Amino acid sequence: MLEPDPFCQGSSSALFDILFGPLRFPGAGDQSVPVAAPEGFVAGVVHPWKVPSFERLLWRACRGYIIVDFREMEERLEHPDTGEMVQWTVFLISYWGDQIGQKVKKICDCFRTQTFAYPERSVEREEILQGLQGRIEDIKSVLSQTEAFLQQLLMQAVAVLPQWKVRVQKCKAVQMVLNLCSPSVTDKCLIAEAWCPVAKLPELQSALREGGSGSGVDSFYNRLPSSTPPPTLFPLNSFTAGFQNIVDAYGVASYREVNPAVYTIITFPFLFAVMFGDVGHGLLMSLAALWMVLEEKDPKLRNNNNEIWRMMFGGRYLILLMGLFSIYTGAIYNECFSRGLTVFSSGWHVGPMFEKNNSSVLAGSQYLAMDPNETGVFTSPYPFGIDPVWGLANNKLTFLNSYKMKMSVIIGVIHMTFGVCLSFFNFWHFGKINSIFFVLIPELLFMLCLFGYLVFMVVFKWIAYTPDQSRIAPSILIHFIDMFLFTDNPSNRPLYKGQMIVQKVLVVLALCSVPVLLLGNPIYEYVTFRKRRHQMVSMCEFDAADVFMHQAIHTIEYCLGCISNTASYLRLWALSLAHAQLSEVLWVMVMRLALKWEGYVGAVILSLIFAVFATLTVAILLVMEGLSAFLHALRLHWVEFQNKFYSGSGYKLSPFSFSALINASAAI
Repeated sequence: MLEPDPFCQGSSSALFDILFGPLRFPGAGDQSVPVAAPEGFVAGVVHPWKVPSFERLLWRACRGYIIVDFREMEERLEHPDTGEMVQWTVFLISYWGDQIGQKVKKICDCFRTQTFAYPERSVEREEILQGLQGRIEDIKSVLSQTEAFLQQLLMQAVAVLPQWKVRVQKCKAVQMVLNLCSPSVTDKCLIAEAWCPVAKLPELQSALREGGSGSGVDSFYNRLPSSTPPPTLFPLNSFTAGFQNIVDAYGVASYREVNPAVYTIITFPFLFAVMFGDVGHGLLMSLAALWMVLEEKDPKLRNNNNEIWRMMFGGRYLILLMGLFSIYTGAIYNECFSRGLTVFSSGWHVGPMFEKNNSSVLAGSQYLAMDPNETGVFTSPYPFGIDPVWGLANNKLTFLNSYKMKMSVIIGVIHMTFGVCLSFFNFWHFGKINSIFFVLIPELLFMLCLFGYLVFMVVFKWIAYTPDQSRIAPSILIHFIDMFLFTDNPSNRPLYKGQMIVQKVLVVLALCSVPVLLLGNPIYEYVTFRKRRHQMVSMCEFDAADVFMHQAIHTIEYCLGCISNTASYLRLWALSLAHAQLSEVLWVMVMRLALKWEGYVGAVILSLIFAVFATLTVAILLVMEGLSAFLHALRLHWVEFQNKFYSGSGYKLSPFSFSALINASAAI
């Protein structure tokens, strides 16, 4: 019995010599015994992970009378069953005898290999190879032509794809609306209930007439009474949309409720500018917003899907007004990149303090105290804004802090009082006349008797006391504290005659308004309920505890809110001071360094440092500080202003619109 050479166990070297050369058997010494050529070949491909078990089974089943060679393919091919890309392994099996050939073929079938015809003669193999190469070339040619044809079809489809998308979206939207309709009794028409603005009813009638012109039944509408509160619709344009979105983020106005967005158009940029006041920074912000306004029709800007950019582009008019108001308040603060502007001549003069070139005034002191009581030192107020000489003063921060703090309180009290007054129109429109007497008037009395009087004292002190009387001017803070304690401080002279009597009366009025605000509405509603109960038998019960609890919460929130909200407006002073100090630090620590150099070297250093200064200005003062001032202004409007009159418990009217649906899908 022949024993195979161990070289035949899957070796891949010298395959040609093994297949077609002489065979050597053990026990034959060094002689080579020529035998007949192998009777058969099996070639095919097998999965890589099946190769070890496949080779082992072939060797054991055929007892070694085979020659097997495995080679990995260079390219991955698709699996015919699973469709995955696999790096197949090619095998070639040479065997002797028909019985061994049948075993080899059965093993190949069990391992689900793909076998191919392998002729014994090399000439035939060359012919098959050439035939396969010709077929491959033909297939490549067909594939390239097919790909070119498909590319041409796709190019044609791309041209009409936007139209197809619009048509599909329109059909889908129409079907969604039709699904909301209900069929009539005869199933010959559809009935829909919808909200429509009264001003659009003629257009609705003409559209129904035009749409039903070809049908046998006319389309019409009827106005139906509804117990559901109507939705809210505000006609908007590109200018007012940004301000309305700010208000709607807090809550949508109820139907026919006063819309705060009308007043927010002015108050929001103004309060922002009070905290961001700087001519230079406001100018940069205005120029950026003006560019967006002028290029608002550019499709690249309008269709940009970046969320931050869409937010900024949608509020371009808001940013423009914030920049313009910042220029205005910056001119009042006399600050341009933290530097003062000398547009007019200063009202302060140093010359009158020196007589006949006598410099003894400066002896023993590092600073020169300019006394406005000295003749000629202070001639007149600065025509507009703060005098630039304050930029050189040692007590600049003391003066600006006092000025901005009082200004913040005055603006806050006026803003909140205006919000309380707006509630009159809501009460009047909704027929709540009792709320005018039991809510509005007590709230106004509480606000004006306390904090309105504080504003009066600030303004009265500015008017009544001149610089000559600054040393004897009383302290408003002490007067305000004594007002609540009902005490008199002899060391703090009164602002006017009869001040103590007036203050006591105001405190008593403020305290008396609290029980009216607390009990007025509940008692009125209870009395009204008792009168109507005799007339309407089916009237629901009156829950006195619920009404009283609601009014008690409102009273506590309002009384405590007047104090906390007034203090909250001091953020105008704090943010303005922080912005001014950051601008000052950035100028002193960065820009001033470049101004110390001269010549060509100074020009190069100035260019480099200015680039750093401009980058920090945009990143810190415009972006970070601007965002901070924006959020604080948003808080002042939502909490301090709108809660005085605005409920925001409504919902928007969402009319059917093809353009809105297409734009929404494009944004997604």
